[in-house]
Amino acid sequence: MTNLVIVESPAKAKTIQKYLGKEYDVIASMGHVRDLPKSKLGVDPENGFEPHYTDMKGKEDVIKQLKSRAKKCDRIYLATDPDREGEAISWHIAQMLNLDMEDNNRVEFNEITKSGIQNGMEHPHKIDVDLVNAQQARRIVDRIVGYKLSPFLWKKVRRGLSAGRVQSVAVRLVVDRENEIRAFVPQEYWSIDAKLSAASSRRIFSAKLTTVDGKRVDKTEISTKEEADALLERLGQAEFLVSKVKKRVTRKHPAAPFITSTLQQDASYRLGFQSKRTMKVAQELYEGVEVAGMGAIGLITYMRTDSLRISDEARSAATDYIREHYGNDYLPPEPRVYKTKKNAQDAHEAIRPSTPSLTPAEVKASLTSDQYKLYKLIWERFIASQMADAQMDTVSVDIAADGCMFKATGSTVRFDGFTALYEETKDAKGENKNLPELKEGDVLKVRSLEGNQHFTQPPARYTEASLIKALEENGIGRPSTYAPTITTITNRLYVEREGKSLKPTVLGEVTTELMKEHFQNIVDAAFTAKMESDLDEVEQGQRDWISALDEFYKDFAKTLSEAEEKMEGKRVKVPDEETDIVCEQCGKNMVIKIGRFGRFLACPGFPECTNTKKIVQETPGTCPLCNGKIILKKSKRGRSFYGCAAYPECNFMTWNVPLEEKCPQCGSTLFQKGGKSGRMVCEKPECGYDRPMNGGEKDGE
Repeated sequence: MTNLVIVESPAKAKTIQKYLGKEYDVIASMGHVRDLPKSKLGVDPENGFEPHYTDMKGKEDVIKQLKSRAKKCDRIYLATDPDREGEAISWHIAQMLNLDMEDNNRVEFNEITKSGIQNGMEHPHKIDVDLVNAQQARRIVDRIVGYKLSPFLWKKVRRGLSAGRVQSVAVRLVVDRENEIRAFVPQEYWSIDAKLSAASSRRIFSAKLTTVDGKRVDKTEISTKEEADALLERLGQAEFLVSKVKKRVTRKHPAAPFITSTLQQDASYRLGFQSKRTMKVAQELYEGVEVAGMGAIGLITYMRTDSLRISDEARSAATDYIREHYGNDYLPPEPRVYKTKKNAQDAHEAIRPSTPSLTPAEVKASLTSDQYKLYKLIWERFIASQMADAQMDTVSVDIAADGCMFKATGSTVRFDGFTALYEETKDAKGENKNLPELKEGDVLKVRSLEGNQHFTQPPARYTEASLIKALEENGIGRPSTYAPTITTITNRLYVEREGKSLKPTVLGEVTTELMKEHFQNIVDAAFTAKMESDLDEVEQGQRDWISALDEFYKDFAKTLSEAEEKMEGKRVKVPDEETDIVCEQCGKNMVIKIGRFGRFLACPGFPECTNTKKIVQETPGTCPLCNGKIILKKSKRGRSFYGCAAYPECNFMTWNVPLEEKCPQCGSTLFQKGGKSGRMVCEKPECGYDRPMNGGEKDGE
């Protein structure tokens, strides 16, 4: 054996081994092998921030195997993931094996396919020290913040708390949004809506009041019922005339291929995947899966990227597929090239299928359900990104009535283009799909004229998808950090999930307020983005990593010292969160407390009353077997499922989501199966009711 190739995971090693053959020995490092020690800071800020790395616990056998295999080979290739984390792992392995840092022993695979591996092996290069230093700088900043700031929070709030360069800003975003919602004061407003029809057609269409006596009507213009009633009375006997008809063809462009953030957002919206789940499945698709008739193959390109670039070869393959399956009409006049944002790292392509001609249907039998869903999403988005625009015939009609103006809009599909495969968003609400044929001067018949009350709405809570979007837009974190950040802030109970929404806990709010008062920069989005930008400059060789660390640390150390002085002898109490659950032993309302194993209910009468219990989240509906309550549960892997509260007497469980709606056949609870575009099913034995979520009957009925 003369060639040793070191990768990060066994799955990746297995796939690469197949393509390289017996002349190569491919082994996995199982991720990082060295890191800063867990028991101490491991960095010396007074001496050039020198890090003191140690072999990671639990990696003794892996390290021993790496050293043993390295002695038996003539050539070593470091083929860890093609990003700064992978570069750092390669650097650590090179240091550990005493490799020549000037040797061209680093290879990168953007895709785990035969051509991708051949291309990587044909272009070995030196380890990118700038990339390594950028990773080291990030790791050291995060270590300093965590190890210096966390003890402060332990002393001033509660033991076991932590702070982080990215996580603390993410929590602040969620807290600030919650404060906006609380401060929001709804405003009443009214809309005037007409149902109209043309003399030549029975089709009824909708129109909305837009101007009164030349003045535009916005949300606050008609603020009371009296004002709405006065307008309705004025319009009661008015003649409704078509004053203007505007017809045009509008074009809708396809979305760009996925980058890490947009993949996580779309997988959340469409598939209900949390970001951690999305990245786990994407990693599996990248590293390689066994496909019937093909063996182990990586199905997608590298999944941590913020570049929209795609290779000419991939674009050509997509074009060939579109031409063959849809025809030339579905190809754009010129091949599509998407522009990557200014501060993106352009080392890798966008996320795309590594073999565009390999359809989801062809690999479905070889994939898990999650793998298939995500591959289908990535494949469709990529192919659609190279298709022609969709074209819509849109009609806008202005309707005059006693000095007021109503507007009606409608649209029909002239050419479906890329939407034949993939739609990014649904049709606009309130739009008529197809208006009757109208012309200027037509007198319209009023079928109904109504005033409808509305209230302005507060901003929505963040979801995982919208929080990732906010982090990206603010320049906070990078593709590799979005999923771990959300996992961290939920696991550490700063933020909790309420359905798909993210809501701050009392602990998250108290900690954030303390950080805002004493460590403004740490929770400031602009400061964190500037730090991220500085570290990007290190990566690009434009800045020395030690100077970047020094600039950060001087200000941080001063701030920490001032905070400790101001908070001397003080402690912040985390208020208990009262519930409406009554303690059955003493009658007091129980409160939510946080212990070693998470949140639980406790009686506020402690120590006189020591009653505690688990927090149980009830759901709509009842058990189809025993009519008991259905509660939300978690599997060992953290996946949500639903079961009967009477377990173990009743063993009903399901992955499907209970709904308030009842089965029209048997009256039992209906369940949502397969997301928003899935089905409503009855799980009562022998009933079998099943229909689409959007209404209608079961297929074939």
